[in-house]
Amino acid sequence: MSDVPERWTQASVYPDMWADPGEDPRDNDGPGPDGELETLRSVLRDFRLTLEMKCQGLEPEQLALRSVPPSTMSLLGLVRHLAEVERDWRNWIVPGDPQPKLYGVRDADFDGAAGTRDLVDGAFADLAREQAATDAELERYSDLGTRVGEDRNSVRELWVHRIEEYARHCGHADLLRECVDGRVGQ
Repeated sequence: MSDVPERWTQASVYPDMWADPGEDPRDNDGPGPDGELETLRSVLRDFRLTLEMKCQGLEPEQLALRSVPPSTMSLLGLVRHLAEVERDWRNWIVPGDPQPKLYGVRDADFDGAAGTRDLVDGAFADLAREQAATDAELERYSDLGTRVGEDRNSVRELWVHRIEEYARHCGHADLLRECVDGRVGQ
C-alpha cells in the first residue's frame, strides 16, 4: 500500500483539465476583454479563481499539509501568504504608516498554517478582505502609467506584479493539490 495518491481529474472532456469547460468559472471561452486594464483585471481574477479551485473540497487538515521538507509551504499557507502580499502592495501605495503584518514576521503566514476550521475560515476571509481593499485602492487610478507610493511604481507595474505573484503560487498550488489527493489539471 502506498501513501502516494493516485492521479485523477474531475474533467471528462479533456483529461488534462481541472474541470470541464462548461463548469470552469474562469474566463476561457470567447474573445478576451477589450483594453489593457480589463485584460489585467480578467487575468488576475482567473488566477485568483484557480487558487480557490485548488483549495475546494479539502478538509482543513488537508489544506495545511506541507509540501516536502524543509519547506513549510501548504495550500493554506499560500492563502495566508497572498493575503499578506495584498496588504503589502496596498502599503506601498497608501501614504502614512503601513498596516501591520496579518500573521507576524517573516514566514509566519506559512509557519502558522494549521489545519483548523477557524484558521482556514479566517485565512479565506483575510484574503477576500485584503484583495478587495487593494483592488479598491488601485481602482482609484484609471491611468495605468500613474506613479504611486514612495517608490513611484506605476499602477500598471502593481497590477502585473500581482498577476505574477498569483501565477507563481498557482503553480505551487497545482503540485500541492496533487500531493494532497492526486487531483490534477490546469
